[in-house]
Amino acid sequence: MASLDILLVDDEPSIRLTVADGLRDAGHQVTTAADGQEALNLIDAQHFDLVISDIRLPKADGMTIFRKLRQDKPQTGVILMTAYATVTDAVVAMKDGALDYLTKPFDIDEIKLRVGRYGERRALEAELSRARDELAQRDPSSIIVGRSQIMTRLLDLIETISDSDAPVLVTGESGTGKELVARTVHSLSSRREGNFVAVNCAAFPETLLEAELFGHERGAFTGAVKAREGRFKAASGGSLFLDEIAEIPPMAQAKLLRVLQEGVIEPLGTNKPVEVDVRIISATHRNLKERIKNGTFREDLYYRLNVLDVNIPPLRDRRGDLPILVEHFLKNLARPGRPTPSISPRAWAAITEYGFPGNVRELEHAIQRAVVLCRGAEIDVHHFPEDIAGPMNAQVESAPTEGVRPLAVAVKEFEHQYLLRALDAADGKKAKAAEMLGISRKNLWEKLRAHEIQGPSS
Repeated sequence: MASLDILLVDDEPSIRLTVADGLRDAGHQVTTAADGQEALNLIDAQHFDLVISDIRLPKADGMTIFRKLRQDKPQTGVILMTAYATVTDAVVAMKDGALDYLTKPFDIDEIKLRVGRYGERRALEAELSRARDELAQRDPSSIIVGRSQIMTRLLDLIETISDSDAPVLVTGESGTGKELVARTVHSLSSRREGNFVAVNCAAFPETLLEAELFGHERGAFTGAVKAREGRFKAASGGSLFLDEIAEIPPMAQAKLLRVLQEGVIEPLGTNKPVEVDVRIISATHRNLKERIKNGTFREDLYYRLNVLDVNIPPLRDRRGDLPILVEHFLKNLARPGRPTPSISPRAWAAITEYGFPGNVRELEHAIQRAVVLCRGAEIDVHHFPEDIAGPMNAQVESAPTEGVRPLAVAVKEFEHQYLLRALDAADGKKAKAAEMLGISRKNLWEKLRAHEIQGPSS
């Protein structure tokens, strides 16, 4: 958890001492002030990450402190402490940008939890801000996004091999960005002015794949009503990207081998050779050596294709690239004219804990879904697909706008009912109820007194 510089403002010495000690134990730096004017002087003199202030204070109240921070130092977070009598003020402050409020009496663990969440949010915002700065400094022509050591080595390798005309074999799991690598190799090569032509070898049956690659004459097969130039011819002078090369059928493998050896193709329906000047970049997520052992892929073709090899790491091996990738997708997928959506710490935790078997493609689709569902608000965990969010979080729906009560009222009602449920479950034994709720007995007694609850049947 990030360490924060905190200003704690309260006119009660016992609260200042207890809360300050608890926050220092959690690793934060804490400065205290006994009244509003002392707090205002400290705010003018130094920077704080977070101000925790009571609303009712001598000399200047907490709302005055909040308004000054909003005007002069809006980057400083504010958490207000209030009794039930001043909850309305706290709710108004939250509408104007306060982070949170705590109703007295509260448990020290509760305020440590709220502060911890704010620290996580600040750390996340700082990380995404660094990613945003890095994206701004990138070459606009660069397609591949990454800053981890393994990606830095990959980019160096791509830059080195781009100068050559030798065939390149790109390997990696589905969704890692093999076509992006192929396009980058082409864009950095001397062939960049030529065409980059891509064909998915798994998308065509054998006869149609040969026609697609090498072209055909009119009447070469049923349905060939006119001659057609193949992908090799279209890519002449540039690069031809053969995706899913492991799926190419045996007959097409033999013809492809001849092209690589002799630099000529023969369109279907003719024996006339046609010279082509093409750099081959192929890609697969399959293990080609296993395919060679199984007899489904030619070994001589493999060595012709694999003169230069590039293996793309899965996303799980480049976790350090998550911030810059997320920021990249947020920026690109946000609606034109609208600010880039922020992402909550809970949502960020879900992303960082998920394995992403679909790699970068799965991450992009998850961010795209979240951007659509959040409708310009903060992205939370339930905006992600169930695989990432988990089944419970994914079922969370937005609350209806009709009949919404003030937050303070809803919170108080929920706490009242939850305390009754805990007492019922504990058969009226307050010590057991406090243990079940994870709070001290003193804190439970204070909450019961505040809610005027005497026992389980109240």
